[in-house]
Amino acid sequence: MAEHNTIGKWGEDVAARYLAEKGYTITHRDWHPGPSPRDIDIVAITPDGTTCVFVEVKTRKDDIIMSPEDAVNYKKMKAIGLAANSFVKQYQVVLDLRFDIISIIGDGIKVKSIKQITDAFNPLLL
Repeated sequence: MAEHNTIGKWGEDVAARYLAEKGYTITHRDWHPGPSPRDIDIVAITPDGTTCVFVEVKTRKDDIIMSPEDAVNYKKMKAIGLAANSFVKQYQVVLDLRFDIISIIGDGIKVKSIKQITDAFNPLLL
């Protein structure tokens, strides 16, 4: 596995633990709508049970050039929105929906920083 894939997988594990510690229920990880290349890193339910959260995790070793969350561009947001639409239809989700980004800086062993950007974007407004 390429180093960036290893760091990315590690970041998704860190993000899932972070959300679980905050009381979220993780329902899916690395969810794909069929054979589509689109994916959702984490699908979780808020601690109060009212909102389904689609989480994009971005992990980098540092933020010298750009912060991890800045890598979630228009194209990525659109792809997440399309995947989320498939998810909602497949599982007949009736909860509120939210799109978050979790930004992680770390080396694959130690987390230097972790930031959850709640309601980071709305794919319907793109």
